Amino acid sequence: MKRLPQEYYVQNDALFVARDLLGKTLVRDFGDGEILRLPIVETEAYHGMEDRANHASKGRTARTEIMFRSGGFIYAYLIYGVHWLLNIVTGPEDHPQAVLIRGLQGIIGPGRVGKAIGLDKTFYGENMETSGRLWIEEGSLTGEIITSPRVGVDYAGEIWKNKPWRFRMIH
Repeated sequence: MKRLPQEYYVQNDALFVARDLLGKTLVRDFGDGEILRLPIVETEAYHGMEDRANHASKGRTARTEIMFRSGGFIYAYLIYGVHWLLNIVTGPEDHPQAVLIRGLQGIIGPGRVGKAIGLDKTFYGENMETSGRLWIEEGSLTGEIITSPRVGVDYAGEIWKNKPWRFRMIH
C-alpha cells in the first residue's frame, strides 16, 4: 500500500484528516521482523489555538512545540503517567492542530493503541513520511462513519467539549 505523504497532513486540517484517516492503515515496524498493520477505526480532531480542548490552546510549551510545525509529525505524550497517546500534527506551520488515534481494528482506546504499537517519548517529532518505525498507508476498510463529542475534555467548557469531533467507523 502507498504511504501517505507529508503534503497530505500539511494541506488538510485536523477535521478533514480525522475523518479521512478512518479505514486507512497504521503500520508499525518493530525492527525485528514484526510488522503490525491495522486499520484506523476511531479518531478525534483538535483544531487550532481557539479549541480549548487542544493542548496548544495555552500557547507554545516544550510539550506542544511540535504542534506548531507543519503537518505530518508525531505528537506523542504521556497521560496519567501511564499511557502514551499517538497524535498526528496536521495543517500549516503555526496553526496547531492534531488528530488523536483513538482506535485500531481490534484495539479500542488511545492508551491501548499506544501500548500495542510500543509508543514512547522517542516518537515525539518523528516524520510520518520518512519514519522507518511508524506511518500510515492507504487502506481498504470501509463502513459507516459516526460522529460524537470528544472524550475526556470536560475541562474545555461546554462549547468545546460538545464539538462532534470524534469520528468512528462502524463496519
